[in-house]
This record gives sequence, structure tokens and C-alpha cells, in this order.
Amino acid sequence: MTADYSGTQKLNYLNNGFTLKSWLLTKDHKRIAIMYLITISLFFLAGGIFAATIRLEMLTPASDLLQTGTYNKVFTAHGILMIFFFLIPSIPAVLGNFLLPIMIGAKDLALPRINLLSLYIYWIGGLFTVWALLQGGVDTGWTFYTPYSTTFSNTYVMAVGLGIFINGFSSILTGLNFIVTVHTMRAPGMTWFRLPLFVWAQYATSLVMILGTPVIAITVLLLAIERFAQVGIFDPAIGGDPILFQHMFWFYSHPAVYIMVLPGMGVISELISNFSRKKIFGYEFIAFSSIAIAVFGFLVWGHHMFVSGQSIYAGLVFSFLTMVVAVPSAIKMFNWTATLYKGSISFDTPMLYGLGFMGLFLIGGLTGLFLGAMGLVVHLTDTYFVVAHFHYVMVGGQVVAYLGGIHYWWPKMTGKMYSEFWGKISAMLVFIGFNLTFFPQFILGYLGMPRRYASYPEEMQVLNIFSSAGASVLGVGMIMPLIYLGHSLIYGKPAGDNPWLLPGLEWRTSSPPPTENFEVMPVVTWEAYEFGEDSGLDLEAARAREAAKV
Repeated sequence: MTADYSGTQKLNYLNNGFTLKSWLLTKDHKRIAIMYLITISLFFLAGGIFAATIRLEMLTPASDLLQTGTYNKVFTAHGILMIFFFLIPSIPAVLGNFLLPIMIGAKDLALPRINLLSLYIYWIGGLFTVWALLQGGVDTGWTFYTPYSTTFSNTYVMAVGLGIFINGFSSILTGLNFIVTVHTMRAPGMTWFRLPLFVWAQYATSLVMILGTPVIAITVLLLAIERFAQVGIFDPAIGGDPILFQHMFWFYSHPAVYIMVLPGMGVISELISNFSRKKIFGYEFIAFSSIAIAVFGFLVWGHHMFVSGQSIYAGLVFSFLTMVVAVPSAIKMFNWTATLYKGSISFDTPMLYGLGFMGLFLIGGLTGLFLGAMGLVVHLTDTYFVVAHFHYVMVGGQVVAYLGGIHYWWPKMTGKMYSEFWGKISAMLVFIGFNLTFFPQFILGYLGMPRRYASYPEEMQVLNIFSSAGASVLGVGMIMPLIYLGHSLIYGKPAGDNPWLLPGLEWRTSSPPPTENFEVMPVVTWEAYEFGEDSGLDLEAARAREAAKV
């Protein structure tokens, strides 16, 4: 099925009214996704500025750029903004919001008003947090460990906690909306095993959002009660247990890692298959591995607490489960590699990000096994080894996948093509700059350099200079898409409806899509990632149509 849009039918979310009111009151999932994109990009920019400040401080062994207290506030602000307001919402709120209904053949999300409400809640939570950071910041680290956060810190802990508490409801509502939509609004013929793997990943992520986010909300609420009412919950001085806070915090925060990574894995499944022009290898295994990651993610929180004094027997169980949770991720890596084998690979910008993800996430995943081993973690806990591992998973994984997804679906979102030359340059700078930034930190951590310190021994300066120099390259690579993607909005060539010549439903509607996505309800008669005649897509005719439009 290929729709032909002409005349009044080609009204879409971009040219169907530009007034501020029409955007702020819209129920169109695509406009809501665009507003998320703008806001999340601002948070990413702010978090990046804090990261650059950290690396400038670490150029020299002495704490000579920032005072120690200020440095604590800077790395805390970086962590809070990047994790709670960029990494967690970015792919679900932007790409998931925009694409999930289109990819299953729906007109919108099942609960469009709830979708708009989730955006407003995200804005309110962000405003509380930004206000607190501007007023004086927080110095506890993004983990808010007690009893420091309840007793000793005189900064704006509760204001930031309130912002995170409010923001959590945005995640819960988004996850609920995605689950209801996938269950109730699939097009005729769109069976569960014809769903794109991006949709499977969003579905698994939504389960974690709904089940895990209330736990962090309750934890922050208990933190506030203890701070204001002096009820002994976490503070041992008044009868509390600080280890209880760690259990509650990590019971959410380790699954939150998969809220950040699972959507990125869904993006990579799309990129690897489509730019290899080959049906994904082991579709069912990849789909079920997403669900397995969501389930096992709730069982491994204790590996963050090996040195907290928990039972050695509990540590053995958590260490074993940490090794087990790596299996579903390994299944994805092996299946992506098998998909690439003998594929007709095209090295467009999105594919470069997809291949970069595989390399970086592989390092992040393997080093996570080091931190899951009880003997090694005693030496590596709270060192720069943890910082490097975390960033290889989060930035090398989620952020690279997010950039790959933005480049992949940008023609569909805007109807414009960007410069492939600058896109490829940016992708290579991100990959090179990232490795220059964070690989030296594995060595620093192995040598024993603790994280969150503003000063360090002089013999570690060379590796820190390498890391800071790499951060400058990474920063250039991250800023470039803002320039050439923005340029494409005005000067970019028309993209056509299917610039990549792919069989998915999102490529069978106009670019940008009309308000209700499809003028006629599509009927799916092909399998997922089916190339050739069985896909229902006549490639020769599609090439001719795209050439005529462009």
C-alpha cells in the first residue's frame, strides 16, 4: 500500500497552523514529539556545558578552576540533567512519541490528552530542577545518598527531589500510553510478530517505566519526610538505615539503565536491518530479549552495593544475576552481527551511528561484567573505571543510538534531507572523541583514581589531559548536528516519502506525515523487515517516484 497525497490531503503537523496556541494545546503526537525534542535538546546542551566544565577542571591536578564545593555542584548538576531530563526521556518521548503510532498504523496514541499532560509534567519538573540549580545547586551527587542528603547537605536537595518526583509521573503516563496503544490500535494485519523491533523495545521500556518509577518517587518522598520531620528512616543517628535508601534507590535506578538503553537497542535493530537491506536475523529472539532485559533488570540492583556491607551470600546471588542479565544483550549483539553478514550494507550517516553503537556498547557491556565480579569491584568501586563503564553504556549506547535515530527519521519528521557529508563527519568525530574521552578513564580507575574528586596525583595528569582533549572533539561532534540539521529545515532538499526505500509503515505515508498519519487505514500483509517482492514494496517504482519528487 502506497498512499498518494495531493492538494488539501497533504496538510501535516508542520504546515497545519503555526500559532503558539495550536502547538501548546495540540493532541497530535508528532507535534508533542517535536516540543519534547526542543526541550530535551536544551537540557542536553546544559548538561554538556557542565560536563565541559568538569573536564576543564580535570586538566590540572590541583583544584584551581573550581572550589571543591562548587565542583560537587557541577558534577551533580551534570548527572541530574543528563539522566533524569535527557537520557531517560529522549528516545521514548521524541522518537517513540513521533513514530510508534505510525509504525503500527494508528492515527495517534491511544490517550492523546494524557500524552500532552505528560509533556506539561515534564516541563514543570524541569522548571523546579532548573530553579534549584540556579538558586545554589545540589552537592550530593545524582544518587542523593543518605545520610548526607538528609543531614549534612544545606543545598537545594528537596527542590531538585521535587522536580524529579514530578518528572516521574511524565514517564509513567508515557509508558502507560505506549502499552495501551500497542495493545489496542495496531492496524489490520499488524500481528505481534510483525511489529518493528523498535516498537518491541518501547513496549519493554514502558513496562519498566510503570513498575519502576513509583519506587524512586516513594524514595524521594521518604527522603523529604526524614529531612523535614526528622523521622528515622535513613539516618542512623535517629534510628534510620542508610542501606535501605541504597536498596530503594537502586531497585529503580538499575532498571532505569534499561529505560535509557532498551529504546536505543530498538533503534539499532532498525538501522542494522534496513541499511543492510536484509531481514533481521532471529527476530523473535531479539523481541523476547527486550522483554527479558526488562524483567531481569529488576533483579540485579544489589551489584551496586557489594561494598555497602550487605550479606556476602546476597552478593553472590546478585553477582550471578548480573552475569545472567548480560545474556539478552549478547543475543542482540550476535543477531545484529549475523544480520550484517553478507548484507548489502550502505554506510549512510544513520548506519555509521548504528555500527558505532555496537562497538561502544560492546566495551560498556564487557566492562560491566568486571563490576559484577565481587573480587574486582572492591578495588574498582567509586573509581573512574565506573565513570568510563557508565558512559560507554549510556553515551556510547543511548546517546549514539538517539543520534542515529534522529538522522534516520529526520527526513520523515521534517520532509527535508540533511548534508550526508557533514553527517558522516559528525558521526566519526563522536566515535573518535568518545573513545579519546572515556577509554583513558578505565586506566585511571584501574590505577585507583577516585571519581568525584576535584584534585588528583600529578602522575595521573597525562591521562586526564587525553580525556579532556577527547571531550573537546566529542563536543564538536555533538554540536555539529544542531547546525546542519537546522540548516536543512530551510535549505535542505525535499526528502520524498521514502528516501531510504524501505518497507516499514512509516515510509508509506507522506514526509512529514498528515495529521492523522494515514488517509486510509493501512492493511499489513508483509512480515517485518521483508525486502523484495514479499514486502509489497516495488523498489523500482519507489525509486522512480522518489526521483520524480526530488
